[in-house]
Amino acid sequence: MVDALVSVVLEQLSSIFAQEVQQEVRLVAGVKNEVRKLESNFQAIQDVLADAEQRQLKEESIKRWMGQLKDVSYDMDDVLDAWSTAIAKSQMKVNEHPHKTIKKVCSFMIFSCFCFREVGLRCHVARNIQTQNDRIDGIVSEKNTFNFKLSERETKLPERKITASVIDATEIKGREKDKGTIVKMLLSESSDQGPTLRTISLVGMGGIGKTTLAQLVYNDHEVETYFGKRIWVCVSDPFDEIRIAKAIHIGLNESAHDLNELQPLLEKIQESIRGKRFLLILDDVWNEDATKWEQLKNSLKRGCLPGSRFLVTTP
Repeated sequence: MVDALVSVVLEQLSSIFAQEVQQEVRLVAGVKNEVRKLESNFQAIQDVLADAEQRQLKEESIKRWMGQLKDVSYDMDDVLDAWSTAIAKSQMKVNEHPHKTIKKVCSFMIFSCFCFREVGLRCHVARNIQTQNDRIDGIVSEKNTFNFKLSERETKLPERKITASVIDATEIKGREKDKGTIVKMLLSESSDQGPTLRTISLVGMGGIGKTTLAQLVYNDHEVETYFGKRIWVCVSDPFDEIRIAKAIHIGLNESAHDLNELQPLLEKIQESIRGKRFLLILDDVWNEDATKWEQLKNSLKRGCLPGSRFLVTTP
């Protein structure tokens, strides 16, 4: 039970940085370090939970410690839920302008290129995160007195599944409303209201169907008709700018065999999208360094028609 709670909190902490990747949310100064610290503390706790679960049956002090950990995990889960709610409330105010939209779909949030503008809300979240950090610090300090055994972890990196746009839509049930919401976000804005190229992100815990939803959107007839070019790229990890640029270039029905440098690849991509409206789906984006995307995003802005879109999914 506690192990599951800790895993959920770690997933949510990771999603905060996934939001930062797309430059949709900016943490209050100093809070990013607090979130990193929280993530590190929870990972350290997760490493000893197997031993703690066994020993709590015989040692009352460890049973009490596990109870404290469960309480703080529940509270941390609430704080991170409040984080998402605060973002949603902030975006409702932004939505007074019709070209900006946010919609909650199932158990994850769709963010449409917005800034977390409410300073008061951000500071409230910051204080709550710092408070939880103080509590977890005490739990980690006590953990160190129990001499827990570390869980044996597999040193081999997990194999990442490579995704593609292909899907049998007839086998997918219950996602029509979700798909319709995203399709509307992609198509509803007139060319003179918003920026030339905007990003819509599907953010949430792993396994809730973000990739499946993106595949349904990619293969939608209205989407296919509206966008002159559609490109699907599985980003995954590690992040490789040249590989991603090549995949985009090939997705534009161009050959990239002779291009092994980023600059000529970006130039060719600009030529291929000039005068076209395109949809680029970047699936399984892990990288947290937003600056790595700047060159690619800036290149795609040049020459494309208004209404072009990025659709990004996170792990």
